[in-house]
Formats: sequence, structure tokens, C-alpha cells
Amino acid sequence: MPDTSNPSGQALDAPTPAIIRIPKRIALVLLGPFYFLFIAFIPVLCQSRRGFRGWYWKTVRRACSRLLWLLSIRVEISPEAREALRSDENSIIVINHRSHLDGFALMDILPDEKWITFGAKKELCDAALLRRGFSSAGLVEIDRKSGKLALDTLRDAVKTMPTRRSLVLFPEGTRAKTKTLGEFKAGAVLVARETDRLIRPIVILNSDGLLPRGKFSPLSGSIKIEVLAPFACDLDSSADDDVARLRATMSDVFEGNAKGL
Repeated sequence: MPDTSNPSGQALDAPTPAIIRIPKRIALVLLGPFYFLFIAFIPVLCQSRRGFRGWYWKTVRRACSRLLWLLSIRVEISPEAREALRSDENSIIVINHRSHLDGFALMDILPDEKWITFGAKKELCDAALLRRGFSSAGLVEIDRKSGKLALDTLRDAVKTMPTRRSLVLFPEGTRAKTKTLGEFKAGAVLVARETDRLIRPIVILNSDGLLPRGKFSPLSGSIKIEVLAPFACDLDSSADDDVARLRATMSDVFEGNAKGL
């Protein structure tokens, strides 16, 4: 029977036995802060290393996988979807946002051949040390107080990225509060239209079932990720039409998975 407390309305896996789960979480509490501080300061220490960004993001990906393992969380993705990401080029990735686990789940399933980077709100970059680290890692600093400035920053960053690297954006802007997808902002579509990139939609399922809003410690279980076909903007229609079409495409997959569980 589905867990009625699950915000997504999707069935949750049976929890990992306590004899396995508890030692993992103790290890995470004791060792996790030191490990992730090391990850955070690598850009400051090693930014001049040749091929740094490609090497660094592989390191981050492995760190995310270890974190999910310690939390007894599995990320399910089909071989076909993983291969689609492996060969993905010239794209902007958009992913729906259900919980704080989403970014970790996405990093966990990325093949080494696929490079990504995220946008970081300007407030996170105010400290000089963080600014240097984020800049070295290739994160895109976004000033959310000015829509035009944010769009210009995203567009200019994407134009300078190699085709194998994709900017990852959450089109809902924040974690959805409902069982359905939230309303989409136009940023990803506008950047795609101005840079001639395709949009690679990714649908994440059940992350909010494991870590709902207001909760700090996630449950053990599975997160499912669906990688959709590339989405091409229609320059003969309006950006709003593209946004509505993109949301409908992702919503069909999201709702279809929810009904099938």
C-alpha cells in the first residue's frame, strides 16, 4: 500500500534494516563534515591544475554517490537513459525540483563523459573564499534581483561552455509544494533560444517522499530518474509557448510514473 504521507503519492521502498542503516549514518555524522569540507576547498587549492574542472566534477560526483550510499538511498535509471546522458551534447539540462536530494541524485547517475555545472545565487558568493572556489569550479553566479542581468549571465556562460558541458537549471525555481510540477520560469527556454542549444529534460521522482519539506534526516529508499528526449525550442512561436510545451512534456512523464506506482 502506498504511504499516504508521501508528498508525491508514490510508493516507498521498504526501509533498509536498522542494523545496516544506523552504522552508516553514524559514519556519515562523524566523517562527513571533514570529507565535504575537503571537497569544498579543492577549487581554492587546485584551481591551476590542468583539466581541473573535469577532474573536480568527477570527484564531486563520487562524493555524492558516497553520501547517498551512507543514507541507504539508491538512484534508479535505465541503461538507455544513462547512455543518452553519456552522449548528450550542446544542451541545457532542466530538472524538476522535489527536495534537497535532487542535486545529489543527478550527480550520482552522471557518466564521467558528461560534464555539468550549476547556477549559484549571488548571495552564496559574497564571501571572498567561496567566490574564488565557486568561480574556479565553473559555477555560474546569478543575481536573482535582476532578471535581465541573470539572463545575460546565464547566456554568456553557456556560450563559452564546451558542447559536452551543460548548465543545470531547475525551471520551477524552488522546490515544488504540490504533488504536481510547479509553474516553470522562462529562463532555461530563453537561454536555449539565444544560444541555439537543445534542452534535455530530466524528471526526478520520489525524492520528496524520502526527504519532505521540513525534514532534516531522509528515509532510506529509491529515487527514480527519467531522461527525456532532447527538446527543441520553436523560434516561430513565443517563448511562453515553449515553456508551456516543455512543462507539459515533463508533466506527462511525472504524472504517468505517479499513476503507475
